Amino acid sequence: MRPDWLSPELYPFESRYLEVNGARLHYVDEGQGPVLLLLHGNPTWSFLYRDIIKGLRDSFRCVSLDYPGFGLSRPGPGYGFTPAEHAQVVEQFTLQLDLHDVTMMIQDWGGPIGFAVAGRNPDRFAAFVIGNTWGWPKSDPGTQFFSRLMGGPVGGYLILRRNVFVEQIIPRNVRRKQLPGAVMAAYRGPFPTPESRHPIHVFPREILASRPFLSDVERGLASLRDRRALLVWPTKDVAFRDGERRKWEATFPDHRTVILDGAGHYIQEDAADEIVDAIRTWKTPAAT
Repeated sequence: MRPDWLSPELYPFESRYLEVNGARLHYVDEGQGPVLLLLHGNPTWSFLYRDIIKGLRDSFRCVSLDYPGFGLSRPGPGYGFTPAEHAQVVEQFTLQLDLHDVTMMIQDWGGPIGFAVAGRNPDRFAAFVIGNTWGWPKSDPGTQFFSRLMGGPVGGYLILRRNVFVEQIIPRNVRRKQLPGAVMAAYRGPFPTPESRHPIHVFPREILASRPFLSDVERGLASLRDRRALLVWPTKDVAFRDGERRKWEATFPDHRTVILDGAGHYIQEDAADEIVDAIRTWKTPAAT
């Protein structure tokens, strides 16, 4: 049943469910054509990709899932909400749906999670649409400060008790527009209680705590260097800047970069139409 906080006009997709590693995993599977696998970050869910799905489902099979504890997915017993566990779930999801020739779009934590899966299953992935994300250990001072603050007791209070990621970080990091009330309701809906917000709190801690996992992700990129990549990169993201963009461009020599001028961290909210146009123009190996 669709929750009352989720507008059917904004999110007019059939909800599908799959049992994966003890979790009840929610996903959407819309359209026909080459597979476009869309992976979200923190504290978002497949709702983040709604306009990209609407814009591309006439040409692509758009598949987007919610990690356990996010959106409409429910975790299994003992689930810890770490990126390594999310990657295992996404991997099993990809295998259960038997997805091949996948073009994967990633942003924020979708990058490490998605590239962990692609590095272990390179034959299933044909190309990548890379938003503002990373796929290696980060330890610069800004990263360390954010991870320790928001992943620690202060962040725990702000996230669990004040819901700061949803109420403050999302709207402040969409730079081109003000998010309507129905959109904010859809981001707020999955996290009504302090307990439900625990998965959001795990992610900032894991920026530093998951360095071994992130090192494995970086090593796996070597098997993917020959794939085509489209970078869709914002100019107003405080988390990922030109340094990360240049590293992605060096990682994937066969790349095209589209700069999203004035877009903030949540590029799917700020620049969905530009991303749709960029993917249509660039296309993918399976779509040409």
